[in-house]
Amino acid sequence: MPKEEVLEVYRSRKSLVIGIPKENTYQETRVALVPSAVKYLCERGHRILFEAGAADAAHFTDHEYSEAGAEIRYEREEVFKANILLKIAPPTPEETEMITPGNTLISALNINGRSEQFFRSLMNKKLTALAYELMRDGAGSYPVLRSMSEIVGNTAIVIAANYLRHPQYGRGVMLGGFPGITPTEVVILGAGTVGESAARAAIGMGALVKIFDASITRLRRIQKHLNNRVFTSVLQPGILRDSLQTADIAIGAIRSGEGKSPCVVDKEMVKRMKSGAVIIDVSIDQGGCFETSRITNHNEPVFKEYDVTHYCVPNIAASVPHTASTSLSIFFMPVLQKISEFGGIVNFLKNDYPMRNGVYVFNGVITNKNISENFDLPFRDIELLISAI
Repeated sequence: MPKEEVLEVYRSRKSLVIGIPKENTYQETRVALVPSAVKYLCERGHRILFEAGAADAAHFTDHEYSEAGAEIRYEREEVFKANILLKIAPPTPEETEMITPGNTLISALNINGRSEQFFRSLMNKKLTALAYELMRDGAGSYPVLRSMSEIVGNTAIVIAANYLRHPQYGRGVMLGGFPGITPTEVVILGAGTVGESAARAAIGMGALVKIFDASITRLRRIQKHLNNRVFTSVLQPGILRDSLQTADIAIGAIRSGEGKSPCVVDKEMVKRMKSGAVIIDVSIDQGGCFETSRITNHNEPVFKEYDVTHYCVPNIAASVPHTASTSLSIFFMPVLQKISEFGGIVNFLKNDYPMRNGVYVFNGVITNKNISENFDLPFRDIELLISAI
């Protein structure tokens, strides 16, 4: 029997105007798109409005962006008029005022640092705002969080190694080991992506690694991923205390979906640690895993407590801005191209369910339940809003 002919439905591709402003958040050194990604997008008909000096801290020059096709802007307001504003940190109140009503914002959300006024400003502007740390891929994972966590895990070990050998903050000890020398011990709290990356880096340098986590499933998974029979244990205070007592380095990488990390290491445990041992508290942005932790910054990153060096900088990825920017750019470039191919942000969100998870404001309406409950703001389901268009 004759069958109906199936014809391909062509979408109306839309050229985008993308604004990349200079980050004003304290010690934020990353940039959303690197020159190679800008070149790719410009060759496909998009305009990139790039604020002069936006990538200086990441060691990319304005000349590189200009050669790639970006339009260098010296007036900050011009960049914020772009249809899609692409940032690393959430916009400040002054920056929000400059965004053209009805446009799209893609940035981090960092809900713990936001206020009710922040969300009301976005609502009043009728913006559509997406948090890149909440965007998912087809496998259901969070690609930006994963890539940043891998960078943080690796960097944490490098930082710890530098302070462990430091004459003032460490003990003049080399991280790792070689024949005839007892290897350094690294205790890692948390068997997530940060913990796994830190463990892989430490093992590669010859250290003896011990991993603690509340979930036996995550501990099994990390042993499988590392392909190494490292010491693993659930968070039992006695075993953890004994392990910290002999540890040269302790990495705190326990995250909580509720916004505050559990404090699993008390002052007495820190007191028992070796003189000159190093603590890297990656979870400090959620309160920290160590009772003795307090937030530091890249200018003054460490302090000593009970003769143990503490490194508690929340934004570790910003210490390697060139690498981190490249990783972010790898994620953003295809997302922007897909928005173009679908004919705009609305059609993109209609057709890409995993990415839709990142929307927290849609046309001025709050679509994230956590935000609605925490700040007592009206909530609408994104699925209903999208289907009504």
